[in-house]
Amino acid sequence: MRLSRYFLPVLKETPAEAQIASHRLMLRAGMIKQASAGIYSWLPLGFKVLRKLENIVHEEQVRAGHIPMLMPTLQSADLWRESGRYDAYGPEMLRIRDRHERDMLYGPTNEELITDIFRAHVGSYRDLPLTLYHIQWKFRDEVRPRFGVMRGREFLMKDGYNFDLTKEDALHSYNRHLVSYLRTYERMGLQAIPMRADSGPIGGDDTHEFLVLAETGESEVFYDSAITDLRFGERVIDYADPAQCRAVLEEFTSRYARTDETHDEALFNAIPEERRRVARGIEVGQIFYFGTKYSEPMGATVQGPDGKPVPVHMGSHGIGVSRLVGAIIEASHDERGIIWPEGVTPFHAGIVNLKQGDDEADAACEALYASMTALGLEPLYDDRDERAGGKFATMDLIGLPWRITVGPRGLKNGVVELTSRRTGESEELPPEQAIERLALAYAGHGLKPAL
Repeated sequence: MRLSRYFLPVLKETPAEAQIASHRLMLRAGMIKQASAGIYSWLPLGFKVLRKLENIVHEEQVRAGHIPMLMPTLQSADLWRESGRYDAYGPEMLRIRDRHERDMLYGPTNEELITDIFRAHVGSYRDLPLTLYHIQWKFRDEVRPRFGVMRGREFLMKDGYNFDLTKEDALHSYNRHLVSYLRTYERMGLQAIPMRADSGPIGGDDTHEFLVLAETGESEVFYDSAITDLRFGERVIDYADPAQCRAVLEEFTSRYARTDETHDEALFNAIPEERRRVARGIEVGQIFYFGTKYSEPMGATVQGPDGKPVPVHMGSHGIGVSRLVGAIIEASHDERGIIWPEGVTPFHAGIVNLKQGDDEADAACEALYASMTALGLEPLYDDRDERAGGKFATMDLIGLPWRITVGPRGLKNGVVELTSRRTGESEELPPEQAIERLALAYAGHGLKPAL
């Protein structure tokens, strides 16, 4: 993409309403624009990142054997009355009526709707296990929306629902989701720690939240620092093997890590003092096992092996896709702007032409652009007739992991400058070597261009 043809409305000044780094930087980098309180338009740069995160979530869900679908944003209140949650959910639910005076709601979650789909089409234990998921916009009418996409009213979320014959099978689904979430977050360049949490209005006894450590996190967290040394890495897990999935869960949850809602001071004090940590965390996902909480009142049963109806065991599993954009920025930025991890960057590298209009510089930039594109890399070429300082500031603000700087002086010596946004280190290389270095940096991250 050529920056002269792209829509990137960067701001020089920070809007007064932005209180945290991710909100400030998303507004300044032209990623979002507020439409109303807690509701945002996703502009092209922000939309590209959002789609990259969504693609990673889809890939890891499918890898785990889960089946994608799509449910509507508006739901019938009658389903929620069946489960008993319509009145219990509270004012965060946006309740509306259609032209026929039927009670509707803008879905904050989808347990009732997915249970209704299941009971209409699944009747035998032979059809289990089954996990369905979708990525859809949700709405929760926060009393005080703030922090940009971190605490908005409209948000994009992946929510998945498992249906199993027994509690043992459902807990395997729970463990399988934990494994898939670990892979998902690491691919995004995040360490998201699973922490014992409170189930809230969704209900259930078994639940873990995934939290990214950040000073601006809304939750106070208590943990054993040894957990931050754990990485899932490139290990291969057979998702159909309960023992393998259980082993991963035990590895990542055996050390103490809890939110303030479930904190146990006695257990925490049993940790060696030098490993006790108290910090802030940003919730980016949560998994639940809630048994027959919804299947029993809503009649979601299957014919068991003995021919008798059995209520299915269920769980729900969410990832805050739009919230993740803010969480990544909170965890990865500096005073100059965003620093995108390679796995989620909107463009793989920026090309900065120091002398637009110079035949040799223009030709070198065009050659770099073509070479990167041929390798499946997606460059952002700053071909504007602007000062070099302004071009560098824009690249630093939007946070692309790599920048190639091209100027007449370097070209006389047969080199361009390759700069790492994260370290700030620069190296002069022949253009073909700079491209090779970029290809190596993105090996393993996939080179599928985002929309």
